[in-house]
This record gives sequence, C-alpha cells and structure tokens, in this order.
Amino acid sequence: MDTRFKVVFLIAVLVMCSLPIMGILKGPPLPIDESDPPFSPSSNASMPTKTNVQPSSDAMVEIPAGEFILGSNQGGYNEKPQHVSMLDTYWIDQYEVTYQQYMEFVEATGHRLPGPPSRYARKLEALRGFNQPVTYVSWNDAALYCEWKGKRLPTEKEWEKAIRGSDGRTWPWGEGREGFPANFDGVDDGYEVTAPVGTFSQDKSMYGVYDGAGNVMEWVDDWYVENIYSSAVKPNATRPQSVSTYKTMRGGGYTSQGIDLRITNRSFIVPDFRDETIGFRCARSNQDEAPITLSSGLHDVIQENQNSRE
Repeated sequence: MDTRFKVVFLIAVLVMCSLPIMGILKGPPLPIDESDPPFSPSSNASMPTKTNVQPSSDAMVEIPAGEFILGSNQGGYNEKPQHVSMLDTYWIDQYEVTYQQYMEFVEATGHRLPGPPSRYARKLEALRGFNQPVTYVSWNDAALYCEWKGKRLPTEKEWEKAIRGSDGRTWPWGEGREGFPANFDGVDDGYEVTAPVGTFSQDKSMYGVYDGAGNVMEWVDDWYVENIYSSAVKPNATRPQSVSTYKTMRGGGYTSQGIDLRITNRSFIVPDFRDETIGFRCARSNQDEAPITLSSGLHDVIQENQNSRE
C-alpha cells in the first residue's frame, strides 16, 4: 500500500510539473480578431457620412392632458398595481435621438463621444448609421444632450403615456405580436442591430411616437423606486425615497425578448452605464415655452471640454 501511494504521488507531481512546459509548447494565445478594431475615439467615432439620406426629423409630438392607465396587474411586482394616473399636456420627441443628431452635440460642445467604456466592443460601425438611434450613452450624457436642445428627459409616466396611449394597451399597436411589428428579439426582423428610427410602421403609438417597443431601451428622468406604484394608490402613504442607486429605463431594445417587450416593463441600471442597447429621447413640458437655459453645470462641462480640445 505504501509503495502504491508513492507511485501515485510521483505521477501527480510529474503532471503538475508538466503544465508549464505544455503551455510553452502550445505557444501564445491567438490574436484578437481585428475585423472589429479596438474602440478609439479619434478613429472610430465621427460624424456619419450622408449619402442621399435625409436626416431624421427632430419633431416633437403633443401628448394631450388627461387620465391614462399606468402599470399592469399582469406584469412584475414593480409594475403593480395598474391604476389611473393624470398628466398635463407635454411634448415628446417623435423619434429616438439619432447618432447624427448626437454627434452634432458632440461637435458643438466637446462632450465625450458615444462609445463603450471598455477597450473593445463589437458592432460599433453597424450601430452608427446616419439615422440609427445613438447608443453607448450614459444617463448623464442623455440628460446633457436634452438640456443642450432646450429640453429634458421624459419622466416614466410621460414615456409610458406617450407610447401606450390612454387605454391600457400592451404594445403601441394594441394587442398581439404577429410577425415583426418592431425591432426586437434578434435578427429575424431583418436587422442585426438597431434600425433607422421610424422603420417599423407598426411600432407607433396612437399619438404618433415611434419605436417604443423596439430598437433601443430608453433612459428616463426618474430614479428607480421599486414600489412607487403601490405607494401611489395607498391613502396617506409615505412617498418612497425618490433618489436611489439606479436610473430607470423604459421600452424594449433590439435584443429584448418576452416580458421585456411590454410597454409597462420597468428596467433599471446605474446611471453611468453605457451599452449598445440603450438610447433615449427628449421631452418638454410646453412646446411654446422659452427654451431651457443651460445650467451652470452644463456650461462648465462644455467649457472644460472645449478647453481640452484647444
């Protein structure tokens, strides 16, 4: 027994000692596929080339004052209970902000380019079409863009009413999901990534707002509060704390599936997160009001960025 133990121990030692040698014989790892080059702001992010393509409209849609159905009893805990809410008249972008529109903001202000925080990212060029929704923007990037345009990010309630309408429907077009009414659930709809805004005619709300069900998820203004709806319908309830760790996103993206596609779905992530599936649109309380004055914070950011470019 003692001899067998020694033999087994010797074999184990030999195997462990051979691992470094095997690594040397195997050689270095294969090089990274350079067909998707590393992200470089100076070389990979630029104004899109316009080749007989009309820029997407910067139009806004009026959402009339009145009651509407908010939330869903068939959804997740953070969507319940379904209840009637009320909003005054407001205006919201008809389309998601495009890459071309966002790059005008970058050129004018020196703000950082839309891009991934990591060194490598896939599909960058495929996501940078003239009229595709801008992606790889954080909540703060989106908020600053809207402020630059004299607008703001929509609230959760404003986003849901604009996309859902007032009658409590499940999707912008109503009920049922036959075929490919929006850019979601992979490549079978004809688009590997995002589509130019407004491509899917069915993905349009009763007010004429496009791409609420698909294309990209969208930042909204609110901090994420899980039980905000349940607190809203309880008499004398204390309103939940409005500042949390996460910002809320609404809508589905081109990779979304299942329950994530419902208008009432509430997603959340840290505000400095940037991803290829997240974009945004802007809103205003009154279309005829004077443009929002740039905050001192935005002035400071713009000045700092411009100084660094000189």
